[in-house]
Amino acid sequence: MISRISFLIATLILTLVALAAHEPVKAPSPASFNGFDLVDKTGQIRKPSDVRDDYQALGMYTVLDPKGDQMHVTYASPGTAEYYRQSGKFADGTVLVKEVLGTDHAQMTTGDAHWASGTKVWFVMIKDEKQRYQGNSLWGDGWGWALFKADAPDKQVATDYRKDCLGCHFPAKSSDWVYVKGYPVLSSK
Repeated sequence: MISRISFLIATLILTLVALAAHEPVKAPSPASFNGFDLVDKTGQIRKPSDVRDDYQALGMYTVLDPKGDQMHVTYASPGTAEYYRQSGKFADGTVLVKEVLGTDHAQMTTGDAHWASGTKVWFVMIKDEKQRYQGNSLWGDGWGWALFKADAPDKQVATDYRKDCLGCHFPAKSSDWVYVKGYPVLSSK
């Protein structure tokens, strides 16, 4: 009888500990997006240094080009995909980073295999619903825009998002300038 009571008490204690440790999953609030930590007071955007480790991979495009094939891997600040799935939009402060890599390839047992080689450029976008940097030519259409090249990874080189960025993003205007169809995590779990 005592061992049965001890077993019930131990089970009850373990159950209470498990319930106390369980925290319901909450959608990230827009306030949890801190992309503006990457922006100085004049609106200059800094490339985050921890993208591959701390950001969520949204998806990848493969670009076949006679001058050299590329892989475009896009990462998003933590919580972006969940927020997007729930709201259908990017939260203010969301950071998107596209890393463009060259490729190498060889015949392998699976066929002609291609893999990423070296980084060529990074594109960084920060969602700005409040138009914080009016008058800055790198901010507009709801985003801050930046470009970093591999030979100077900490130097932002874009000068005007209208001429340096929108040309490539124009086909994605209806989806907030982002090619969301290539990012399956935005639409499913």
